Amino acid sequence: MRFISIIMGSKSDYEVMQECAKVLDKFGVPYELIISSAHRSPHRTKSYVSEAEEKGAKVFICAAGMAAHLAGVVASLTVKPVIGVPMKGGFMDGMDALLSTVQMPAGMPVATVAVGKAGAVNAAYLAMQILAIDDEELRAKLQEDRLSKAKKVEADSSEVEVIIDATQA
Repeated sequence: MRFISIIMGSKSDYEVMQECAKVLDKFGVPYELIISSAHRSPHRTKSYVSEAEEKGAKVFICAAGMAAHLAGVVASLTVKPVIGVPMKGGFMDGMDALLSTVQMPAGMPVATVAVGKAGAVNAAYLAMQILAIDDEELRAKLQEDRLSKAKKVEADSSEVEVIIDATQA
């Protein structure tokens, strides 16, 4: 079975990361969701990554705030894609987490998305795009979702737009 693994550094990340899970649910993509800290439970983190890979995890999504080392630690334990979701909080309200997640040493990549809820949603979409490389059904669902979003923009615009006809000016 292939699935996406979502790892949060603490329970305080759960409210935001539920948005990630909701997107995966919408597309019918299986996932696991756990709490494991790079600092407070490093042995649990290491064991979980190994076990998740054995069970079929194809992409890891890691959410953490402040020092935000979780995604980097997971990246050090696997060659599977790792997506980091920086979380708000702390002295710098998420900027520290963003910089910690995005500034990885060469050869140890972590794809980094936006801080907070938008990042959680985008992490789900990015993980699904990775899976869709060899999954035609998922790719079709993602393409339909994009088309739906484009149609919504047009519908929203039609409710408010004012267009000047250049031939009449």
